Amino acid sequence: MTRLFVERSNAGDAAGVAALYEENAVVAYPPGRTTVGREAIRALWERVLAARPRFRPEEPLPTLLSGDLALTSTPPRDGAGARAQVVRRQPDGSWLRALDQPEFLRPAV
Repeated sequence: MTRLFVERSNAGDAAGVAALYEENAVVAYPPGRTTVGREAIRALWERVLAARPRFRPEEPLPTLLSGDLALTSTPPRDGAGARAQVVRRQPDGSWLRALDQPEFLRPAV
């Protein structure tokens, strides 16, 4: 999932990024808000990708699997927190994001 997200984002493909999400997925972004549904996620990524950000793959942490659900996560390169996604196996065997928390920031000490 992370590799596909990076490839599609760097290509400016908002529709391709949105296709990684279930129809009623929830993304905790922008900060302090949520974006709900694939169409709203596509619109969000169109705005984000308009600035042409560049993403680099992050090394995934071990996946936690329970039946058709999995918790995936990556630590950002700057070490300032974590990213986590709940993905669900689809009837065709593919996986789509159901919940996406792009950033968990560590509290300041």
